[in-house]
Amino acid sequence: MLYEELLHEAFELEVEVYEKPLKGRIKGLYGDKIIQINKYLPTSIEKGCVLAEELGHHHTSSGDIIDQSKLLNRKQEKRARNWAYKRLIPLSKIIEASKIGIRNRYELAFFLGVTESFLEETLDRYKEEYGLFKATEGCVVYFEPLAVLEKFHY
Repeated sequence: MLYEELLHEAFELEVEVYEKPLKGRIKGLYGDKIIQINKYLPTSIEKGCVLAEELGHHHTSSGDIIDQSKLLNRKQEKRARNWAYKRLIPLSKIIEASKIGIRNRYELAFFLGVTESFLEETLDRYKEEYGLFKATEGCVVYFEPLAVLEKFHY
């Protein structure tokens, strides 16, 4: 399971992870090599998506960025999310899923071990970064509609 894999990754990085009740709609927090995951998140799949983002903060953020009214804090938040998107849903995994016959977003999210909303956010980010498609690994990954086409070589 992805959540357990990410817990192991955190352990290897000497980042402590705790599940505890968090106030409001907060799903996770990171600070000083400690990650807190809201223990009331309904599934380990959602916890894995949140843990990936918090690990993204470990790799990309510094300081207290809770106040999202500050531009620098929003940029750090976006960097952490981007790290999580690429960690959990690299383009190579989308290509792999296509090659084994996965044809819709629900099946893709299940295959990747992520929530459908995390998948949608990732695809939106990829559209923002690459445009409507990205050529890679001998394929073209289209983000809208989601599709993978293999390039033909003559």
